[in-house]
Amino acid sequence: MKAMTAAIATLTLVATPAFAAPGPFFSLANTDFIVLIGFLVFIGILLYFKVPGKVAEMLDARANSIRADLNEAKALREEAQTLLASFERQQKEVKVQAKRIVENAKDEANRAAAQAKEDIATSVARRLAAAEEQIETAKSAAIKEVRDQAVLVAVAAAREVIANQMTAEDGNALIDDAISQVGAKLH
Repeated sequence: MKAMTAAIATLTLVATPAFAAPGPFFSLANTDFIVLIGFLVFIGILLYFKVPGKVAEMLDARANSIRADLNEAKALREEAQTLLASFERQQKEVKVQAKRIVENAKDEANRAAAQAKEDIATSVARRLAAAEEQIETAKSAAIKEVRDQAVLVAVAAAREVIANQMTAEDGNALIDDAISQVGAKLH
């Protein structure tokens, strides 16, 4: 490092425009010479206090700090990718679970609809049976009423016919015959 600094200083000294100026270069009247002396003293002070080493140390420390920051950023990125993968996995699981819930709800709705249809069919069958039973009952009642009415009419007609054709002797014979039949059936 020192050899490079010396080479740069020598090249700077040789390449100055002061060498092209007329008159003696190594004179205190020459401003270029004074500036060159000041520059060399400044470089010497920097080298004496080991400023280039300290600057290199600071740059190394800064590079190490940047490297540590990059490593931390890399670790954070990996952690973020892991979290992202975890969230994506959870999202897929939630989608699957939601799909399963919807399918279960549809199945339950279909079962409930089938049960409702079955219940309605059973209710209709019961109502039809009850209606048919009521119709049969009404029919039987109507037939009985017609028979009863026919019996009453027949009895009334028979009474009239018997009353018109029967004499007192025939009536007494019929009463005696009915009493004997009732007596025979009761004993």
